Amino acid sequence: MRLAPANRERQIIDGAIAYFSEAGFSGQTRELSKRLGVTQPLLYRYFASKQALIERVYQTVFEGRWNPAWIPPLQDRSVPLRERLIHFYRQYSEATYRPDWIRIYMHAGLSDPTLNRRYIQLVRRELMPVYCRELRHACGLPDTDAEVTEQEIEFVWSLHGGIFYMAMRQHVYKTRINVDFMTHVALVVDNFLAGAQTTFPRLLATFAPDALGAAGAAAPARKRKTATAASR
Repeated sequence: MRLAPANRERQIIDGAIAYFSEAGFSGQTRELSKRLGVTQPLLYRYFASKQALIERVYQTVFEGRWNPAWIPPLQDRSVPLRERLIHFYRQYSEATYRPDWIRIYMHAGLSDPTLNRRYIQLVRRELMPVYCRELRHACGLPDTDAEVTEQEIEFVWSLHGGIFYMAMRQHVYKTRINVDFMTHVALVVDNFLAGAQTTFPRLLATFAPDALGAAGAAAPARKRKTATAASR
């Protein structure tokens, strides 16, 4: 069947997403062509190599589903952070926690982790610093210009990764999940924020005292003074 070039390209991309999510990136373009009902030369007319096709799949599935409009609502402090996080994960999960997204992400990690690292860097750059600064505020800590630390990012990533793992169990391990996803997300967010009230200020006092303002900057000096006195 003849298709307009744009429609044919879309057919190949959609077919490649479905195929690679099932077979992984080790799947052969010969098999993909057969499934699409096209010849390999036709496929290579649109994508010069298998790697070029994989790159387009990445751009479509990962970069294409990332929405910068998710970030401003996370920074709206007129809304409790709990509600902002739940709203974010409702939107994020609808865009990403699908069988093709999850399975391609896992296959990429096993065959070419470069793609995963690129997506992780996107999340780390666009999302994690916002999480950290909003968590500082929600914990009643001062608003400072102190740079977000690696320890803070790892702390909030535990929330993000835990929710992701639920989707992975469902779509990769084919585990039956007998709870409503968003109900579970709300409980996970509640648990995370309750623990953060105690743990996050302690983390900042240890690894990012500048984020606590004058009181935080003074803490290391007090510790040194106490240690000196104890050694006498």
